Amino acid sequence: MNGKFISIEGIEGAGKSTQMRFIQSFLEHQGKTVVVTREPGGTVLGEQIRELLLTPRDEGMSHDAELLLMFAARAEHLEQVIKPALSRGDWVLSDRFVDATFAYQGGGRGIDIKRIESISDWTLQAIHTDLTLLFDLPVAVGQERVIKRSQDKDRFEQEKGVFFEKIRQCYLQRADHEPDRIKKIDAGQTIENIQHQVTTALMALL
Repeated sequence: MNGKFISIEGIEGAGKSTQMRFIQSFLEHQGKTVVVTREPGGTVLGEQIRELLLTPRDEGMSHDAELLLMFAARAEHLEQVIKPALSRGDWVLSDRFVDATFAYQGGGRGIDIKRIESISDWTLQAIHTDLTLLFDLPVAVGQERVIKRSQDKDRFEQEKGVFFEKIRQCYLQRADHEPDRIKKIDAGQTIENIQHQVTTALMALL
């Protein structure tokens, strides 16, 4: 596979959507063909699973069901979008990938990391990101940004602050463990400073 695979990660309100557009534009100006996608989602089936996962429901959802739905969507995403794009030599830019599962279902929900690793190894089959940009900022700041969006919160956004604190710490631990792949971006700075950090990370990959 000749293409490159980049994922964007961070807690709610980290500003991923804005940076996704910047990264896509930057890479295209470098002459790269960029496939922009997201998780959960990216395929017809994946988007249907996304709806199941994000829609608030009175009856709730078991942690195991949530985990397995995430990987079901990811398996389809890999086969239908990611692997074909990389084989063509395209660059894949995904709003979240497997690091999000370790952070949200592992750190946030408390599912045993070894269980997640087992399913991950089976599903990914050695596919991994070449670069993951972790947009990090304090949980309180992220939650303020979510509130300002003035839209209905999805099932994850409705969680309490402690949930996102666990997620953030898990993300940071993974970044510390894999510094070559996961680059921390200070998402609390100005847009210009954030884009400078992003550009530095992308140039190293180019």
